[in-house]
Amino acid sequence: MDIEKILEELWERKITPQEAYKVLKGLPFEDLGFAKIDHHRGLRKGFPEVVYCPGKNREHLLAILTKLAERVPNFVATRADRETFEFLKEHLPFLSFNPVARLIFAEREPRPRVGKIVVVTAGTADIPVAEEAACVAEIAGNFVERLFDVGVAGIHRLFAHLSLFEDANVAVVVAGMEGALPSVLAGLVGIPVIAVPTSVGYGAHFSGLAPLLAMLASCVPGMAVVNIDNGFGAGFFAHLINQLAERGKSSASTVP
Repeated sequence: MDIEKILEELWERKITPQEAYKVLKGLPFEDLGFAKIDHHRGLRKGFPEVVYCPGKNREHLLAILTKLAERVPNFVATRADRETFEFLKEHLPFLSFNPVARLIFAEREPRPRVGKIVVVTAGTADIPVAEEAACVAEIAGNFVERLFDVGVAGIHRLFAHLSLFEDANVAVVVAGMEGALPSVLAGLVGIPVIAVPTSVGYGAHFSGLAPLLAMLASCVPGMAVVNIDNGFGAGFFAHLINQLAERGKSSASTVP
């Protein structure tokens, strides 16, 4: 929802005061009893509130997404299964689903994809978390390159693709097992690296705790760490960095 656009349309008499009031009355949030939808999130963060699906029943999800759809053209719901998607799509036919990322999304007004984010995985088993990050970043309006299965068990695979990072603004690096890849890459490139530990691994890996601690203990500067399997958090953080970088480039190009 664009408040400036609403005010312009009201000024130009394209909508009535009653119509403007109907849109604005739900600000800053809309109380459904079981949920309070933050309609100001887009103004503060540049993207609407994101819905986490697990733990919510389908009727509640439908009500939340319906209210979002009334106000914004694009939004996402994370960690969804196909059955939930099929139920929601019966009522909201414009919804799409990425089964790898487990992401339900609406993209009725695609944003121009600017800048460059590189999303990297150590192994193929890390791809679902990486896809969550990549898809969130794309829907938010970023150009994303993917580089999968280049972990430290065969580090030459990464070295063969280092040119991918030369014009990127940020990298998201997803790794399970011992979680070494983000530190290796962060030591090789001059851009911010967002490290994502995954729950992929054997016994002493402790469902992602081992790579999380390894990433947090890294001595490499320029690396930030998100929670285990938090592809969404990494993708949105990368979006913010990429957009700020592109904004800075645009400002610099206008300086005489």
